[in-house]
Amino acid sequence: MWPALSHGRDGPTIAALHLFSQIAGKVPTVLLPWRNHGWHLTLHVTPRGLATEPVHAAEGTFVLAFDLVDHLFTLVDRGGRRTLKLRPMAVVDFHAAAMAMIAEAGYRVRISGTPNEIAPAIPFAEDRTPRAYDSDSARRLLDALLAADRIFRRFRSSFLGKVSPVHFFWGSFDLAVTRFSGRRAPLHPGGIPNLPDAVTREAYSHEVSSAGFWPGGAGAEGGPFFYAYAYPAPPAFAEARVAPAAARFDGALGEFILDYDAVRNAENPDAALFAFLDSTYAAAADLGGWDRAALECAVGEPGVPRDVAG
Repeated sequence: MWPALSHGRDGPTIAALHLFSQIAGKVPTVLLPWRNHGWHLTLHVTPRGLATEPVHAAEGTFVLAFDLVDHLFTLVDRGGRRTLKLRPMAVVDFHAAAMAMIAEAGYRVRISGTPNEIAPAIPFAEDRTPRAYDSDSARRLLDALLAADRIFRRFRSSFLGKVSPVHFFWGSFDLAVTRFSGRRAPLHPGGIPNLPDAVTREAYSHEVSSAGFWPGGAGAEGGPFFYAYAYPAPPAFAEARVAPAAARFDGALGEFILDYDAVRNAENPDAALFAFLDSTYAAAADLGGWDRAALECAVGEPGVPRDVAG
């Protein structure tokens, strides 16, 4: 349930999928109405990989997905299923083939041609660097995402306030869940590479405690690891005591970090990850003066409605 996943072995495939996913993710971005914090443009973990939500275009409705079991990029609509084989290839070739498949299905889509949140940002149509695709690495990534998604959803169930879905951001290539205090936040300074400041400022319009899983990606070294941060970070947040003992605060990132292997090799990986999520949220909420009594509830149980009578 917690597969081995490493930057050295699996990183090249993860970097390729990061770049390929940007092309798919830009499709709902240009076709769907803007939803708060960019939630409409995210991907979602499925038993087979990552998929968009239904994309409603003028010509009809479709879903784009990365099938990491059969290693296909797919488009599904009322007309059936179209596929593109995932294999070692340059971004320019995936971009051309993916956009051709969408056009052949009858959808007129024109996306922004440059990656977001990556530096340097080489336009898709010009990126001829050979990219790896290893089926075993892709399957390991899927299994890690499924394991993290399961615990993130359990963690999400214990919050009554505004909270994001558990969803996957293709810009930064991470699975995330975000809790909100309900209060407005100071205007974010922006400055994220190749991301409009207006997008960043809308995403951080309100106070948040956010956590996620970053398996690695293009344009950055390292990973995989879990992270947690607050915006704005309350005083002494970096000095807060969090669990498990392997967690640490990374000053350069401004986040608490827990290496993936620290979870995978723990006696109880599920409990270790939940402790990280819960303790980093508690640090943000307590130091930030959140109304925890009004915002929280018991962790959800299958088939048991939340008790509101007593």
